[in-house]
Amino acid sequence: MKPFLLLASRAEDDAAIEEYEAFLRFGNLEPEQLHRIRLEAGPLPRINLDEYSGIFVSGSPFNASDPEGSKSELQLRVESELGVLLDEVVDRDFPFLGACYGVGTLGRHQGGTVDRQFGEAIGAVDIKLTAAGRVDPLLEDVPDSFSAFVGHREAISALPANAENLAGSSDCPVQMFRIKENLYATQFHPELDVPGLLTRISVYRHAGYFPPEEAESVADSVRDADVRIPPLILRNFVRRYAR
Repeated sequence: MKPFLLLASRAEDDAAIEEYEAFLRFGNLEPEQLHRIRLEAGPLPRINLDEYSGIFVSGSPFNASDPEGSKSELQLRVESELGVLLDEVVDRDFPFLGACYGVGTLGRHQGGTVDRQFGEAIGAVDIKLTAAGRVDPLLEDVPDSFSAFVGHREAISALPANAENLAGSSDCPVQMFRIKENLYATQFHPELDVPGLLTRISVYRHAGYFPPEEAESVADSVRDADVRIPPLILRNFVRRYAR
C-alpha cells in the first residue's frame, strides 16, 4: 500500500506527537503507512502525489481569516505552500481530508468565505448530517446525529459554489463539506478523543481559546464526552482510498 501523507503544523511537540498517533490509531495505519511532514519546521518539499494514497491536513494554530498584515512569515509560507499543493490536488481530485484547518485552506482555495461568524468554543457539539451527508460514501456507518469535538475561531460562512454541505451543527452550519468526488474537509476533529483534547487544553491554555485560569473547568466539561463516531470517518477514508 502507498502511504498516506499527513501535513501538520503544530509547533508544540506534545500536541503534535499525540495528533500523529491519533491519525495512526484511528486510521488503522502503521507508522510506515503514514508519512508526516511538519510544515512549521521547514519548507514543504516537492510532493509527488503518485507516491501517496491520499492526504490528511490536521488542525493548526493558524487562521486563514486573519488579516494579511497580521500573519507571520511562517503562516504566509505555510498558506502559500498549501495553496500550490491544492492547485494540483483539486485539479486531479486527489483524495484529501482536511480536519479543522482543512476547512480554511480548501474552503478559501475554492472561493468560499471563511470568517469569524461561526466560531465554536472547545467542547463536544451535536453534528447532524445533511441529506447529501447521509448518502456520502465517506460517512458510511455514521449515524445521522453524533457528537464530535470542536474548538475554532473561524469557519465557512459561505460555501464554495462547487461544494456540497455534508453536515452542520446548531452554531456552525458547515461542519463538513465535499468538493468534486474526493476532496473533503471537516470543521470538527475526527481524530480527537478525550485524552487528545485534554492534551490540547493543557498545551494551548494560553492561546486565547479560553481564559487560562479556566483550563481545568474546560477539561472537566469534556471528560465524559462520547466521541466514538468521528474516527469512523478516518477509517472510511483509509479504506476507500488505500491503493
